Amino acid sequence: MGTSKVLVVSGDDDSGRAVLRVIHECGHRVLVVPDAEQAVAVLQRDPQDLIIVDLSTAPDSLSLVRSMCSQSSDGIVIVLVGSTPPDAAVESLKLGAYDYVMKPLHADELRQAVDNALEHRALLEERRALRHILDEKYGFEGIIGRSSSLLFTLDAAARAAQMDSPVLIRGERGTGKELLARVIHFNSPRRDKPFIILNCDAIPREMLESELFGHLKGSFKGAVGYKHGKAEQADGGTLFLDEVGELPLELQSKLLRMIQRGEIEKIGATAPTRVDVRVLAATTRNLQAIMEDGAFREDLYYRLAAVSLELPPLREREEDIPALVRHFFEKSKQHHNRPSLVLPDALLAYFCSYRWPGNVGELEDLMERLVVLCPKRSIRLEDLPDNLRQPRVRDTLRLNLPPHGISLEAVERELILRALTKFKWNQTHAARYLNLSRKTLMYRMEKFGLRQQRPRQGDPQDLHDTARN
Repeated sequence: MGTSKVLVVSGDDDSGRAVLRVIHECGHRVLVVPDAEQAVAVLQRDPQDLIIVDLSTAPDSLSLVRSMCSQSSDGIVIVLVGSTPPDAAVESLKLGAYDYVMKPLHADELRQAVDNALEHRALLEERRALRHILDEKYGFEGIIGRSSSLLFTLDAAARAAQMDSPVLIRGERGTGKELLARVIHFNSPRRDKPFIILNCDAIPREMLESELFGHLKGSFKGAVGYKHGKAEQADGGTLFLDEVGELPLELQSKLLRMIQRGEIEKIGATAPTRVDVRVLAATTRNLQAIMEDGAFREDLYYRLAAVSLELPPLREREEDIPALVRHFFEKSKQHHNRPSLVLPDALLAYFCSYRWPGNVGELEDLMERLVVLCPKRSIRLEDLPDNLRQPRVRDTLRLNLPPHGISLEAVERELILRALTKFKWNQTHAARYLNLSRKTLMYRMEKFGLRQQRPRQGDPQDLHDTARN
């Protein structure tokens, strides 16, 4: 456990010497003072690991304990109880003391109390250090980027973290949906409880119910034991359902019941099990379109989407790319022990001009690959993959003006239709592309009679983007 600093507050010379001898034998540094005034002065200039207060020598013993516990936020307090009122020990514990030892003192008893108290303090320090790491890793300020679209989402997520309602996180693959879910959890009142993940797209459909809700022994062939599902594992904490749009309809109703009533049904059980779980869900798919096709429950959709967050793709966060490049570069250098490797600023333009179809995940993977494979002490242009070195041709709009005039409304209608077609009728993405609010886009779609026509039976599966005249 190492050497610790121990302060003893005792007006009894014999008692003070006895404590001093035992603590010295434990290998710790000891300072004995006769009263609270001197104890407070010591604590102000030199915080102590452990404080031992002899209640029988203090004129106002409980006030002294209260003062010691408040003056030293890091130190642990043990009280010595002798010819004091019998309830003084209990009152001391209520005021924040860790333990008490009865007088006359027995060396072994005092030694055990000191060891326990210092071990408890070490655990508190370890927990505080872990919390600091988690705060740095999963604080909102730990998400790299200051683009307006990202900050809008983070602001909404910070407010959602303090609530207990479900949250739906939308975004393309690699945009950081799981990271945002973790940040929401670790900034919520449930932060000290479990954060459990279930990727609905990675589990075979026939196994999803067992993974989510659990099963009893013998409930089906192969059920050789009792299984706790992810929902039960998350009890008291947060359940993150990635790719929630992949849940079969029959499980969607059971998920809705869990959200609304706090009840789950294990496979093979005859009675429900109570759980206290907050649900965070994520999807890369358009759940509204799936809902309209009858493959996603409307009531579940509106329950999940009561708080809806959208993570923008990296191609719409071009100003964030240099900071992300630097962050992942330094992280990978440290991980692979290449502290002297250099990434010239001149190469950042190539990262910024790339479209990043895999988003932040693709960027992180690339930085690690560059750090691992670069043979020199500085990354060169030829080390970059071909798709980064090829200049990006930006979209341009060319209009051929007819000699006899043109309808501005017809041009506007065509632009909106093309934007909707480009983003497969995702109104949020199309609105952002046109620099419009979604509400404005919907108004203009209604004005021009634009809607998405679904294929008739027998038509190809791809949707045809059409307009209603």
